[in-house]
Amino acid sequence: MKKYLLSAVTAVCLIGCLLCGTAFAKDTESIVILYENDVHCAVEGYSKLAAMKQELKEEYEYVGVVSSGDFVQGETIGAVSKGEYIVNIMNIVGYDAIIPGNHEFGYMLPRLVELNAISNTKYLSCNFMKLGEDKPYFDPYKIVSYGETDIAYIGIVTPETINSSYPSQFKNEDGEIIYTFSVNNLYEVVQSNVDAARKEGADYVIALAHVGYDESQTLDDIVKLIGNTDGIDIVLDGHSHSTIEEMLVKDKSGDEVLLTSTGTKFKNIGKLTITKDGFDTQLIPTESYTKTDAAVDAYIKEINESYAELGNRKIGESKVELIVNDSEGNRLVRRSVTNLGNLCADAFRAVIDTEIAFVNGGGIRAPIKAGDVTFNTLYSVFPFGNQVLKAELSGQVLLDMLEMGVMEYPNENGSFPHMSGVTFKINKSIPTPIKVDETGFFVKVEGDYRVYDVMILDGESGTYKPLELDRNYTIAIANYYVIDFGGGLSMLEKATVLQNDGILDVEVLESYVANYLGGVIGEEYAEVDNRIIFTDGYDKAASEDKGITRAEAIIALWNIEGSPVANYAMKFEDVRTEESYTEAIRWAAAAKIVNGYSESSFAPNELLTREQLATILWRYAKYKNADVSVGESTNILSYDDAFEISEYAIPAFQWSCGSGVLSGNTVSTLAPKNAVSEDELKAVLDRYSQNVKS
Repeated sequence: MKKYLLSAVTAVCLIGCLLCGTAFAKDTESIVILYENDVHCAVEGYSKLAAMKQELKEEYEYVGVVSSGDFVQGETIGAVSKGEYIVNIMNIVGYDAIIPGNHEFGYMLPRLVELNAISNTKYLSCNFMKLGEDKPYFDPYKIVSYGETDIAYIGIVTPETINSSYPSQFKNEDGEIIYTFSVNNLYEVVQSNVDAARKEGADYVIALAHVGYDESQTLDDIVKLIGNTDGIDIVLDGHSHSTIEEMLVKDKSGDEVLLTSTGTKFKNIGKLTITKDGFDTQLIPTESYTKTDAAVDAYIKEINESYAELGNRKIGESKVELIVNDSEGNRLVRRSVTNLGNLCADAFRAVIDTEIAFVNGGGIRAPIKAGDVTFNTLYSVFPFGNQVLKAELSGQVLLDMLEMGVMEYPNENGSFPHMSGVTFKINKSIPTPIKVDETGFFVKVEGDYRVYDVMILDGESGTYKPLELDRNYTIAIANYYVIDFGGGLSMLEKATVLQNDGILDVEVLESYVANYLGGVIGEEYAEVDNRIIFTDGYDKAASEDKGITRAEAIIALWNIEGSPVANYAMKFEDVRTEESYTEAIRWAAAAKIVNGYSESSFAPNELLTREQLATILWRYAKYKNADVSVGESTNILSYDDAFEISEYAIPAFQWSCGSGVLSGNTVSTLAPKNAVSEDELKAVLDRYSQNVKS
C-alpha cells in the first residue's frame, strides 16, 4: 500500500513537472562558492551578490559566499560608521567565511574586534597573533560542510599589515612590537594549519588570502606562498587588486593549485564550482548582472539617507579629470606622478602652511571627474580619515624618506611620494639601497642613493634650490607616517611635530578647493607637473665628468667600421693632419655622416650633445643603407622640450625615437642640448646594433 501511494505521488509530481515545464530537482553533487575581495565599500555590489546567491540556490543545493578582505574602508559609507554599515550589509548577504584584509585594521584593532563581534561570520587568520601566545588572534580556519563534503577555509593576511596599517596598534606602551603577522615563518604557519585541517577531515582546503599577486615575480607574493606549501587546493586571493580568472600554480610537491582573484570594488563576482570532476572558476562582471536583492537595497537606501546631506554637499567644480589609474586600470599613484597627486600635495602644503608636503600614493583612492565636486567626491579620494600635521625634519631624513618611498619602483608602493615644494630625480638603473628589518621598518641606506638632484622651493624667490642635508624643513604630512611610521618609514622618528590640530586630510582638501582655488579645480591641473623625473643616471654621470667630445664619438663609429681609409680632402680648418682623430673625421665627412660645426670647422673638442648624436647616427644609418623611414610619423611633440630641438636634428630625433635608439632621457623630456656621457654613448651604440638592420 505504501509503495502504491509513493508511486502515485511520484506520478502526480512528474505529470505536474511536465505540465508546467519546471524541474524541481536541485544539483546536490556540485558546490558553488561565490567570492569577492577588495570591495572597499562598493556596497551596490553586495546587492547583486545576494541576488546571485539566491538565484543559484534555485539550481544548486549547496551555495556559499566568502570574502578575502578589505571591505570596511574605501568610501564615506564605511568611514561614517567605522565599518559597521558594511558588516551589517554582509550579514544580510550571509557569508560562510571571511578574512580581514590590512584595511580592516584601519580603524585600529579594538574596533576590528568590535566588528568581528557584530559579524555573523567570525573572521579567520592563521598568521596574525600576539607574540608569546600559541594560538592566533582569530580562528586560523573553519570547516564548512556542504552535504557530505567538508571544505576548510584558511585565512592568510598579508605580513605587510604590520607597517601599512597604523603600526602603533601593534606595539606596547614602550614602542615594542607585540603582535606579528608571521613574516619570518609564514610558510610554516600556513603549512601547519593546512595539515591540521586535513587531519580534522577536510576534503578540500581553500585559502582565503589577502597577500597579493606580483606580476614581475620579484616580491614575496601569493605565488611564492603556494610554491612553499602543499595541501592547498584553491587560493582566493586579494590585496593587489589583480584580476585573475584562473591560474594554475605548482605547489611545493609539484601539484597544481588554482589561483583566482576578482579585482577591486566589485569589478567582478567570482564563482567557484566544485564537482567530482574538479574545479572551475568564472569571473562574472558585476555590471553585467542586473538582479539585486530587496533587503540589501532597502538597507543601503536607509544608510544613504542618513548621511546624504553631509556627503552630497557641493564643494566646487573641476574643469579637468584628475586620475588615479591609467586607461588599463593600473594604479599610477603608487609608482608615478599624477595630477591628482599634485593637487593633494599642494593642498597639504598650502592649508597647513609648510615649505614642503608629502602625500603617499596608497592613500589616494579615487579619481575626481570633471564636473561638480561634492564632499563625497573628496572623501572618496581620502577615505581613511588620516589627520594632517605640521612637522620639522632635516634634509637627510627627507632624503631617506624619499629613497624608501621609491624603493619598490617600478613596482607599486603605497608610500610612493607625491610632493609639493620638492622635485627630484630617480636613477632607475641601480637597485634600491634601502635596508629594512624583519618587520619592514627602515634601518639604513647602504649603497648609492637612487634619489638625486633634490630641489626645494624657496618661498621668497619662487625658485628651487638644492636640498641641504643639515638644514631643517617644515613638512605637511599624515600622522600615519610621523606618529605611526606607516610604510616602515621609521626614519621619521627623528621628525619633530610642530602642530597637530586633528584636521583630517579630506578637510584639508576641501579647504584647498573651496578657499585657495575659489571652488574651481582649473586648467593648472590639466597636465601632470612632473616633480619626479626618472632617468638612467646619464645626466648624473655627465655632471660628474666632462662628457664625450665630438671627435671621440666619431672615433667610436670609425672603430666599429674597422678604421677605413678615406681619400677625401676635408674642409675643416680645425682638424689638423697629425691628430689621432683626423682620419676618423675624414672618413665621416667623406661618408656624409658629419657636416661640421660650420663650413670650415668641425669643433672636435666640443662636447657632443644628444641632438648631435641623434643626427650623426641617423646619417650613419643612411650610410649603412638602413631603413631610416622608421619613425617618420613619431610624434616628438609629446616631449615637453621638443621645441628646443634644432631644426636640422628634428628628422634625426624622429628616427632615433621611432627606432628605439635614442629617445627621451626622461618620460617627458628629450634634453637635446644635454652633453652625452661615455656610458650613454655606449648604451646608445648598443641599442643601435640591436635595433637597426643595415
